[in-house]
Amino acid sequence: MDLQEFRGILAEALAEGGTQPLLRLTDEEIAILDPDSLTECVAPTPRIGELSAQEREWVYATALRSLVSREAVEIANIDELDAVLRASSVTSGSGDGDSDAGSNPASTPSGVDLDMRITPEVSLALTLRRTAARALAVEQHTSTGVTHMLVYIHAEDLYLVERVTAGGLHMFTLASSVKDAAEMVQLFIDPFEVADKDGRAQQITPEQISADNVGSALSEAINNALVVGQTVLLADAPGPLLTTYATDKALWTVYVEKPNAATGIEARPVGKATLLKLIIKLITPS
Repeated sequence: MDLQEFRGILAEALAEGGTQPLLRLTDEEIAILDPDSLTECVAPTPRIGELSAQEREWVYATALRSLVSREAVEIANIDELDAVLRASSVTSGSGDGDSDAGSNPASTPSGVDLDMRITPEVSLALTLRRTAARALAVEQHTSTGVTHMLVYIHAEDLYLVERVTAGGLHMFTLASSVKDAAEMVQLFIDPFEVADKDGRAQQITPEQISADNVGSALSEAINNALVVGQTVLLADAPGPLLTTYATDKALWTVYVEKPNAATGIEARPVGKATLLKLIIKLITPS
């Protein structure tokens, strides 16, 4: 089955059940299931970067235990696995992301090959996050830290949404429409729902931004923002950039049509409907 056929079948299934949560995985579990994704995928793994090599061995062993106990993976040579886990020497594993959820060998430093089978749900998430030609990357900055959301764009009726917490928990959702996916992004960058009404748009230049000369209203929003959202469309050609500043009573957007362009930068306060339209525009398949 080719990728396009797989997407079509999945979209049909989603049409019946609608947008739905898929599964949750930790940084460590993703490292076991798809180690190459730590460097090849755009989604961050914040917890992994904080660990030493020895600590990674320990948490990977725990992660593999968790995957087995939750029946997210099945190990054919369970006795060998048990010996490896007792020695706490597991440092990596792999899942090929194939939609058939087949059998995959995973190598460990001890020399034991793990015959690992992953469930269809896990395989689906790993496949969709690796095969999207375009993705929307969103950062949410607050006083408590940074969290991330990725929207993997496959078709107008098929999106994988991945939310990554500061602690390294990855929450996957299958969205069956552009509107559903956009509403998740909207709530992420405007969690207190302060977007109120549209205001006058103003054109600004990169020089004005560098000189902090963007007008008193926008400066006030930037200085008093409780939530700052940074959104970029990742594709073969550089996509638009959207920055949002949510205060306690309003939300401002700064929309950049093309990175490093001398023109095409627009700032304005927006209401909920306009914010949703901006996000829909970013993630609608071309």
